[in-house]
Formats: sequence, C-alpha cells, structure tokens
Amino acid sequence: MRLTTWLGVGIISVLVAACTGIVPVTPGASPQAETIAPAATAPAEATHEEPAATSGMTYNDPFAYCAAVGTSDTPDERYTGPAVSVSIVQGLRTAMETPDAPADLFAEGRAFWRCMDSRVYACVVGANIPCMEKADVSQEPTAEMAQFCQENPGAEVIPAYVTGRATIYAWRCENSTPTAGEAVAEVDEQGYNQNFWYELPAP
Repeated sequence: MRLTTWLGVGIISVLVAACTGIVPVTPGASPQAETIAPAATAPAEATHEEPAATSGMTYNDPFAYCAAVGTSDTPDERYTGPAVSVSIVQGLRTAMETPDAPADLFAEGRAFWRCMDSRVYACVVGANIPCMEKADVSQEPTAEMAQFCQENPGAEVIPAYVTGRATIYAWRCENSTPTAGEAVAEVDEQGYNQNFWYELPAP
C-alpha cells in the first residue's frame, strides 16, 4: 500500500514538473531549492539587407549597372567597365538610326550615358548639344542677351552662342529687350534636355 501511494505521488510530481517547470523534491531525498525553467527567448528581429547595388557589388556592363542602381547622373565606383562600352556604341547606333557610324563618333569625351528609372540613356556631344549640362529653364535674360539686343534691336533670333546652348527657349529681341519665346525642348525627370538623350535598347 505504501509503495502504491509513493508511486502515485511520484507520478503526480512528474506531471506538475512538466506543466510548471518546477523540479519536485523526491520524498526522502535531500531538500533542494526549486529550479525555475528559463523563459523562452524572443526571436531576434530580422535585419534589413542592403540592396545589391549598395552592398559592395560592382558591374562592368552599363545595362546591369543601371538595372541595379535605378537612377544616376554619372556612373560611380560601382561601375568598373569602360567609359563607353561596346553596348553603348551599338545602342547609340540603333537609337540614332546610324548603323554605319564610325566608332570615333562615340569615343570617350564625346558620348555619355546615365541611368534613369533603371534604363540606360546616352547622348553624343555636338555643336549645340551639351550632353552633361542640365537644361536651362530660366526665362530671365542674361547680361549677354541684353547686350546683344541693345546692339541688334528687333532681332528675331538671339543665337545660341549668346543664350547658351542649354536654354530650352527660343529667344528674340523685342526692340531692345531680350524675350523668351516658346519652349523648343522638353526636360526629363532628371533635368536634362530630353531632345539630346536616347533611351538605349538592352542588348
């Protein structure tokens, strides 16, 4: 009878321990301090990983670079390819519809590219095409314009060498006053003259 009672108490103690985490004291054993099971540790918060474009990756292809960085006026240290790659030259030939244009036309210092909305845009410098100069949207005449109109009152056109090649307006002289006419170019979301830049097809 005592054995049965003792076993019953032992089983109940085990069940209590399982539910509460408290280690029971076995009858007849030396008394010990109750041991409390440690509380579960909350999981650590997930860390936010940097986008691939900012985590030390580099790109030697303009199209891969732009796809990664999204928008950039000029390539940074993450671009490790040539200043004007073969893919840029081929893209410009296609976009400008000049498949036989010589490679010298697109040499470094003449051709430029940038990223906008993960796409590649390129420009070739010309007499009146300042690729890397942002569009001038000001309607305030410059001192050079004022002088020109003083010397050429009523001139229907103020030439680009006076107005600057970045202006988007057709300037004229109303008597001796420089006046901005209609806009002759549109400005893209990065502030460049949209007429100068070509979106290049991916190779």
